[in-house]
Amino acid sequence: MTVSIIYSVLLLTSLGIIAAIILYVVSKKFYVYEDPLITEVEEILPAANCAGCGSPGCRSFAEKLVSTEDISDLFCPVGGNDVMESIANLLGKEVTKKDPTVAVLLCQGSCDMRPKTTQFQGPDSCAISALVFSGETDCQYGCLGKGDCVDACLFDAMYMDKDTGLPVIITDKCTSCGACVEACPKNIIEMRPKNKRDLKIYVGCMNEDKGGIAKRACAVACIGCSKCFDICPKDAITMENNLAYIDAQLCTLCRKCVDVCPTHSIVETNFPPRKKKPISTITKGKKIDSPSKEKYIDKKVKAIVEPLKSNNDA
Repeated sequence: MTVSIIYSVLLLTSLGIIAAIILYVVSKKFYVYEDPLITEVEEILPAANCAGCGSPGCRSFAEKLVSTEDISDLFCPVGGNDVMESIANLLGKEVTKKDPTVAVLLCQGSCDMRPKTTQFQGPDSCAISALVFSGETDCQYGCLGKGDCVDACLFDAMYMDKDTGLPVIITDKCTSCGACVEACPKNIIEMRPKNKRDLKIYVGCMNEDKGGIAKRACAVACIGCSKCFDICPKDAITMENNLAYIDAQLCTLCRKCVDVCPTHSIVETNFPPRKKKPISTITKGKKIDSPSKEKYIDKKVKAIVEPLKSNNDA
């Protein structure tokens, strides 16, 4: 009995030693070297794993940064310029600074502006709805209102407004990861430069129907009238498929296009209130303010009436 126990112990020990030797040889044979810089770069990244950089996660993006010689085209939208500069200093490479961007909704078709004409009774999903249904209104280009973009946002930077039926983007929380852009089947979410004080001007409409049809479907639809195109001093506006588009890189935020838009489809954000111009009248090339207008008219009337009175008296 004792001999069999000793034999079993020796056998198991031998098998363990043989297996350890095999594992050691295999590990050395198939060892893959990993640059320690990858871990250091990953620690600098924000660990959002949002795929906004084009990689599936921060680890894979760190590997790409370390293995790529020219990283000027690579950018982490969540970390921004500060994170990319830190990585560039660590790797001894150069990066290109980029202006921060933020998501904007290219649709203003709220419930009161875009009345419902049908009702969708399928799954509560924009992706599924877009496959079999053009929407609950006569506008087939607008927001479906099911909130796929809100569900895709990992930073709580979006929510659905119950009154308008549209998603609302919280600019201060938006990291420009682009998850909402990918999730929207209607392509009505765009990343635009944030600018100072988050000043933005853009066309809040994607309706490509002709003016009359677009206007009937939504009160704030772009009708392709080209008034904004004609007045833009910097050629920042293009007209295509009955729809205006403002190039954020060329736009100087002059707001002239906003004033001439007949349907108010052009959105301006965070601009100061416009100053009210004093009421005035132009007479013989002279500008007369409203407080002195009556005195001026009385003086002119007297100058005409008094000579007539004197002639009658004579």
